[in-house]
Amino acid sequence: MKLSVYLSSRLSLSWCSTLFISLVAIPISAQEVNIYSARQSFLIQPIMDDFTRQTGIVTNIVYERSSLVKRLIIEGSASAADLVLTSDVAPLYQLAKMGLIEKVDSEILASNIPVQFRDPQNLWFGLTSRARIIYASKERVDPLEISQYENLMAAKWRGRICCRSAKHNYMLSLISSMILARGEQFTEQWLRGIKQNLARKPQGNDRAQVKAISEGVCDIALVNSYYFGKMLTNQRKPEQIKWAQNVHLIFPNQDNRGSHMNISGIALTKNAPNKANAVSLMEYLSSERAQFIYAQQNHEFPVNNTTPYSPLLNKYIPKFKQDKVALVQIAAQHQQALALIEKVRFDQ
Repeated sequence: MKLSVYLSSRLSLSWCSTLFISLVAIPISAQEVNIYSARQSFLIQPIMDDFTRQTGIVTNIVYERSSLVKRLIIEGSASAADLVLTSDVAPLYQLAKMGLIEKVDSEILASNIPVQFRDPQNLWFGLTSRARIIYASKERVDPLEISQYENLMAAKWRGRICCRSAKHNYMLSLISSMILARGEQFTEQWLRGIKQNLARKPQGNDRAQVKAISEGVCDIALVNSYYFGKMLTNQRKPEQIKWAQNVHLIFPNQDNRGSHMNISGIALTKNAPNKANAVSLMEYLSSERAQFIYAQQNHEFPVNNTTPYSPLLNKYIPKFKQDKVALVQIAAQHQQALALIEKVRFDQ
């Protein structure tokens, strides 16, 4: 893989040389589709290989963890990209706002992907979903003690919570969902309560929070659901298997709105040179066949409701109530969420 999809606030001079390299590195032909991807090769290459076997269309994947939005602006109509593949709804929302992606009216996509996981104007579509849930120590936490996101502000958790930066898109979306459910005033108090309960300054990625629970640094953390499967099956780093074995998975708010959901997603670029091939790939990725391969590869949930969970998820993850709020509404609240994070100085 050669390129990624993510947003960044800075643009370096190296973009010019990177742009030149990308344009000469990706040939354009009638039997190709070119993808800018935020997802690593081992996650998506098996599904792309299956698509090529089924259709004869070759997929060229470029992976890079930098700003896709700015890259597409610079490349303009000369861009070789047909599709963008993201690991979060936020970049998709930004791409739509900036007019860098194009509407796709497809009965197949509309049928396979639930409305909350796609843009109302058909500018982007979810491919896999995940819940942002509570991981809790098996030794020190009774799962019955915490059943809602709101419980995290309770004084009993003082010094017992670990968290990554609240400014990360995974956290921004969760905070945005709280704004939609409970309003800005309550969400501000919720953030203040969690901050008071932190065992340490927000730091690290999602896996680092589970490690901290296993090491006794804290007792509970907010982590995406699929990391449990990624750690539990990590033979290259067996210490992560132990981390996963040391935690309960708690799916919050089952008695009301359900657990917060997010997606990996895809969109057709405005200047796609291979639009027909690109739409064929989008439709294929929404199919039950592709959904099963793709979702089990990263231990995520298929968005196509006809697709079963992977064997590992069936063993460890209960069927749970999902928050049905449209992700476009959540992404639209990110700026308000960021303002609250700054106001309460959460990361400080």
